[in-house]
Amino acid sequence: MKSYLSADGPRKQQYYEVIAAAAAACQPDVSDPTLENVQLAEAAAEAALKVVRVREPQAIDDNDQLAALITDAYATVAIAYRRASTAYTVDEEMQQLGTAAVHLLTMAISYTAAQADEIAHK
Repeated sequence: MKSYLSADGPRKQQYYEVIAAAAAACQPDVSDPTLENVQLAEAAAEAALKVVRVREPQAIDDNDQLAALITDAYATVAIAYRRASTAYTVDEEMQQLGTAAVHLLTMAISYTAAQADEIAHK
């Protein structure tokens, strides 16, 4: 989040694209119509967290900015979906961070949808 907040316009656009892609990659298979929204959010958060756990040592070891950006994107998705699943009801600080992650995820999805729409209308 700190890196995103200090980023310039083009870098923020890159954040949006990577976060939206991470969110899309973490969407659970909705073949079970009995799943509730909370359960879907928990499944998406867990999928994102698994990616973070695998990527985190790589990002630290390689000192690669792109790898770190991708890992941060999945972490943002995990936190946003944890917030959406009401996992942070007793932790005020995580609620605030989760709310910020939800806003960032929403901006990322809106940005990429607008970009796709713009390309489609050209």
